[in-house]
Amino acid sequence: MKLLVIGSGGREHAIAWKLARSPRVQKVFVAPGNGGTATESGLENVPLEDLGELIAFARAQGVQLTVVGPEGPLAAGVVDAFREAGLRIFGPTRAAAQLEASKDFAKSFMAKHGIPTAQHRSFLSADLARAYIAQRGAPIVVKADGLAAGKGVVVAQSVAEAQAAVERMMLDKSLGAAGARLVVEDYLEGEEASFIVMTDGVHVLPLATSQDHKRLRDGDAGPNTGGMGAYSPKGDPIAGIPAPTAECRAFHAGTRLEGERLLTNGGRVLCVTALGDSVRIARTRAYAAVERIRFEGMQYRGDIGHRALKKA
Repeated sequence: MKLLVIGSGGREHAIAWKLARSPRVQKVFVAPGNGGTATESGLENVPLEDLGELIAFARAQGVQLTVVGPEGPLAAGVVDAFREAGLRIFGPTRAAAQLEASKDFAKSFMAKHGIPTAQHRSFLSADLARAYIAQRGAPIVVKADGLAAGKGVVVAQSVAEAQAAVERMMLDKSLGAAGARLVVEDYLEGEEASFIVMTDGVHVLPLATSQDHKRLRDGDAGPNTGGMGAYSPKGDPIAGIPAPTAECRAFHAGTRLEGERLLTNGGRVLCVTALGDSVRIARTRAYAAVERIRFEGMQYRGDIGHRALKKA
């Protein structure tokens, strides 16, 4: 069968790679894909992002299932459109995607259904947001309501820092429309854990739990990122990516292929993933691979998994 994966990040590289390993799959198209999916066996990039063009492509190629990775297309209703066209697609509808696309919606949903969450208020006025911050004090968290590629959350350690974040998002419009509404919530101290499930509305399939590292620098210092962020210039050559093995491989997020040269393409560039019988073994394998990779402006945290190692 032929499959289509929509997206261009590391998540989509990993999904497409895994799908292509099935003996039932003839080919996996990735739209638009990245430098990693361009060179991965069994995958083929297609330069499409327009919803109508994606539907036409899926029909023309006889794609039997489409999988959507990024939040943007989901929030725009790609699943609804594919279903209306009679095409099979995996992902939440536009209505369900609001839980990810709008922090205000997600907070209201949790409050309505009695799901524990930090105390919060939503604001369309910068003045009211700043007044609330002054009243609540710090530390405090300021979040852009809309999708902002992981850059819409500021964990402010002071009132001044929080109010400056409000000004950047609402008045300077640093995040565009995503910052037109803000959610300000109390700071919760502790460890963050992710528990992800797949559901068809009736059945629930839990996946493995995980722990993200949001801050830019070791020791949970620096600004929040989309997840262990690494920022580098929007075309630098990448060298030293090790050949994939059963225990370790690099999934591409912000890369592109120019001729035969693999280049950075902004944001998080690579996700080096390793397996092992323990966190320590997997960590050692991952960092051994990371140390071989080189590109201008490369930045990574050297302490991923530090909490688990301390507990061990």
